[in-house]
Amino acid sequence: MTTRDRSGLAESLEPCRPVPPGKPNILKALLAVQSALGLVPVSAIPQIARVLGVSDAQVAGVLSYYSDLRIQSAGRHLIRVCMGESCVANHGGRVLRAIQDHLRVSVGDNEPERRFTLEQMSCAGNCAVSPTVMVDEDLYGKVTPSDVSSLLEPYR
Repeated sequence: MTTRDRSGLAESLEPCRPVPPGKPNILKALLAVQSALGLVPVSAIPQIARVLGVSDAQVAGVLSYYSDLRIQSAGRHLIRVCMGESCVANHGGRVLRAIQDHLRVSVGDNEPERRFTLEQMSCAGNCAVSPTVMVDEDLYGKVTPSDVSSLLEPYR
């Protein structure tokens, strides 16, 4: 972690100090760090735990549980494929596989040029037009595997 990252980490954690003492909000702290640095460096877990007055294991547990928290920086564009019940029932898994094949990337990873990061989400709230894909803040419904190339083209 660079000196700049350490200073950004310290600044982002300051508002997250437990108030009242003994009632830390680990998720809030991790989101603040991610907002400041673009990710939550694994090397920062001890410092975050120390500031919050909790164990390293508690911080690591929250970090590994929430899929919105990243331990590596995201690509320029974030692709999120809905894997809620409606989307899965309407072949969202096929859409996810088509994106993986098209970008040659696994879920949770960046494609080699770091233009895209692929993630799953539990529900986009867009069930009426499932399956759903989000690219950054843009929501697309009734996506089919054959739509993948044209859907991603404007983001290249």
